[in-house]
Amino acid sequence: MLSRFVNTLNFFKSFFCFSIIFLIFSQATPGYAKDIRVGVIDIQVAVTGTKEWKKEFASFKTGFKKEKEKITKKENSLKKMIENLNKQSMVLSPEKKKKKEEALIKQKKDFERHVQDKNEEFAKKEKAITGKILKKMVKTVQDLGKSKKFTMILEKKVGLYFDQSVDLTALAIRTYNSTK
Repeated sequence: MLSRFVNTLNFFKSFFCFSIIFLIFSQATPGYAKDIRVGVIDIQVAVTGTKEWKKEFASFKTGFKKEKEKITKKENSLKKMIENLNKQSMVLSPEKKKKKEEALIKQKKDFERHVQDKNEEFAKKEKAITGKILKKMVKTVQDLGKSKKFTMILEKKVGLYFDQSVDLTALAIRTYNSTK
């Protein structure tokens, strides 16, 4: 019984302290709240919306498509080699069959390694393109925040709800495009 009374007393002490702190800050913050301007930006949309990114990515995409075509040709060639080996397997001697299988396995591994290397290479290129423009976009957003007197500009993904009037994504893209 005494422990329940102590728990209840502690609850009321905590509630009272919280109420006092809330009242103090609610009275003190109106002056500060008037000066706070918060904007949001979808940085990924802002970066991919720039003319520079679109131009760089078009070039990147062209190289990627060419490499994809080469890989498809090599893959089709390997498939044909496998089909031919399967057709000839009954006619070939065990030694020749084994040599052809080993050569085919080696070519398949080389092909897989080549595809993996190209994937990594293109991933690095894409990351470099985006990273380069991202650095410039961050600078643009900082300058925009200073010139428009924002207290802070947050990444849109951080919050659950924002009024569209504080979304600076389109403005950031226009500003970036006009300065670059």
